[in-house]
Amino acid sequence: MIFKNAYAGWDSVAKAHEKSFFDFEFITWMAWTWQTALFFVFIAICLTAMIIWEKKMPGGTPRRGILGLDTTRGDRLFVSLLSAAYIHLAWLGLVDLTLWIATIISVLFSIIVFRYV
Repeated sequence: MIFKNAYAGWDSVAKAHEKSFFDFEFITWMAWTWQTALFFVFIAICLTAMIIWEKKMPGGTPRRGILGLDTTRGDRLFVSLLSAAYIHLAWLGLVDLTLWIATIISVLFSIIVFRYV
């Protein structure tokens, strides 16, 4: 399975350590790995790109897609990110293949959402 070689470093979570300038108490409950940090950086980049897109080309007015709902660019981004999370969770629970295939499916689904929803 995918988690056989993953090691989050749980032994260092409860250890007392000296406080430093970059010691954030409010997020120490989470086992931070480079993958987790990269995920949050990706979300920040998506939001920044949406802001720049709206500033450069205003026109995020709602449009009616195949679902019959009025959606803006932000709505479609939210639906894409939420759907990607569910696709990845379903993939982890149901399939024993590499997670990159779920990522490709999520990207293709996001393209469809931005184009038709």
